[in-house]
Amino acid sequence: MKANKSGNNQQPHIISVAVENRFGVLARIAGLFSARGYNIDSLCVAETEDPTISLMTIVVKGDEKILEQIYKQLNKLVDVIKVQDITGQEFIDRELVLVKVHAANSTSRLEIMQLVSIFRARVVDVGKKTLTLEVVGSSPKVKAILELLRSFGIREIVRTGRIAIGREFGK
Repeated sequence: MKANKSGNNQQPHIISVAVENRFGVLARIAGLFSARGYNIDSLCVAETEDPTISLMTIVVKGDEKILEQIYKQLNKLVDVIKVQDITGQEFIDRELVLVKVHAANSTSRLEIMQLVSIFRARVVDVGKKTLTLEVVGSSPKVKAILELLRSFGIREIVRTGRIAIGREFGK
């Protein structure tokens, strides 16, 4: 969210929104955020086990007042089935990143391959002067490997954004 809208407490929140799987729902929800000047940090949408329902995972930053407004506005939309902030719960989150890294010599390739091993990433393409890596993990893991790869020269990054699911304990 923009600094002037969110105040001092810029906490990231993961909001799970179950919606009817219909044409235009994504546009209406994105428009709701845009019209109020709220920035979406990450957005992933996919069909659930029920093909008539999609699940949106939206990551936004803001204080409780801003989030309360977001919940109210989302719940007013006809196609919204359920809105849940899973930030305060136990959850598992992941992000997929494809990153093309400059690797022109054998020394840099070896160092990158060591990072790939440490972070349990994968090499998915080898070029004459680059390696393309697949990284799957939590936000801190993704952030850490990207910081280390920057010293080699990142040529390109493509990211899915965060997805998250609540944990279930012995239920």
